[in-house]
Amino acid sequence: MQGRSLEVDYLVVGAGATGLAFTDALIAESDATVLMVDRRHGPGGHWNDAYPFIRLHQPSAFYGVNSLNLGADRIDETGPNAGFYERATAAEICDYFQSVLNDRLLPSGQIEFLSMTDCQSDGNGSFRASSRLTGAEREITVRRKVVDARYLESSVPATHTPTFDLDDGVRVVPVNDLVRSDRPAGGFVVIGAGKTGMDACNWLLDNGVDPDDISWIKPRDSWVIDRRTFQPRELVGSFIIAWAAAVEAAASAASVPDLFGRLEESGLLKRVDAAIEPTMYRMAILSDIELGQLRKIENVIRAGRVRRIQTDRILLERGDVGTSADRLYVDCTAEGLPNPSPRPIFEPQRITIQPMRERSPPFNAALIGYLEATRDDVDEQNSLAPPNPYPNAAADWIRVRHVGMIAQRGWDQTPDVQDWTEKSRLNIASGLLDHAGEPGVAQAIGSYLENGDRAIENLGALRAQLGDALTAQSVA
Repeated sequence: MQGRSLEVDYLVVGAGATGLAFTDALIAESDATVLMVDRRHGPGGHWNDAYPFIRLHQPSAFYGVNSLNLGADRIDETGPNAGFYERATAAEICDYFQSVLNDRLLPSGQIEFLSMTDCQSDGNGSFRASSRLTGAEREITVRRKVVDARYLESSVPATHTPTFDLDDGVRVVPVNDLVRSDRPAGGFVVIGAGKTGMDACNWLLDNGVDPDDISWIKPRDSWVIDRRTFQPRELVGSFIIAWAAAVEAAASAASVPDLFGRLEESGLLKRVDAAIEPTMYRMAILSDIELGQLRKIENVIRAGRVRRIQTDRILLERGDVGTSADRLYVDCTAEGLPNPSPRPIFEPQRITIQPMRERSPPFNAALIGYLEATRDDVDEQNSLAPPNPYPNAAADWIRVRHVGMIAQRGWDQTPDVQDWTEKSRLNIASGLLDHAGEPGVAQAIGSYLENGDRAIENLGALRAQLGDALTAQSVA
């Protein structure tokens, strides 16, 4: 079946947080027409498949799109998030993105949205949208650019296939299915050391499971970010104080271990187990309450990744451990932050949405939308938008902070971009100067200005040290 053809300025493939934030910012600054295509039933990307008890890592106050608030900018008074800005649930986020589409984007007259649709290129500049429901196809002519908002799409637990083998009789569930458990288990084994694994452990503890009945398989230990240091609006002073401390540490560190020692001493990075040196950094954010909960779990298995689960033994990369057939295994091994090779964000006929500033996906995407609407020169656009892949190893903290600080310096030195970032609700530091009179804030701003250039230089030197060390290891 053939539908009517379409001709648009931009084709945006993917209607998750970044695709929506880009499109919202683009049409705010231009009269461009946009076709958004997504294979899911509605906007929201991976949030449509998220596990029921997930919440945003970051506050709702600076998540979503520029033109519409998510939540009420409320500070929670109870629970593990007490004292911090509210964090939306998956259901709230999906409802919000539907409102963005229905109440903001479609009424503009510049947007058309195709759900349950795949999009393919013929390799010659033409595109075809195919309905997953009817098979109907529509030819698409793109006058300006294709925007890839799925380049860094997350692998989600609900659709992830475990990489390890199982014996018959072993009960393994994705983290989504924990809430559907219909009979007691003889203990729980959480597989995965990332934020999903942390969430699963905390959910089990919150729901009355004894810490001694939880085993946690952690191939690596992770540095985590103190939620206190990542707050906007009325709490933005705590953010800049922490940011300035990190900049000072980056400017002064004589080596990579010295840097992480300074970051930990300042409370900027924390470890779950005080006796274990973390080798992973995936930007997980925890409150002290959540961190304290995780520390109650003493049966932590550190023997690499799972190879096979038998009814009586778990076979891992570096050893085996005993188990029992009545335990429930919770698979939290889906890769939430993928790491494809970086490519230029701006190309003559393509935009590939990627991070620039760490921990701020919608902000990055919206800024890319603004740069596309206000500039025609690809080189100029790319000079203000250096791709900054997600971190994985602990040492990647150095690279993501180095690239992010270079990008920030470029934004601060470009008047219209500086003005846009200051006004953007997606910018965690928006309105910072209004809080300069609070204790420690003016000093932190001064410290950041004093140490910023030296931090960029020293982080570059530390990256070179890491490169030399890796080269030496490969030769050896």
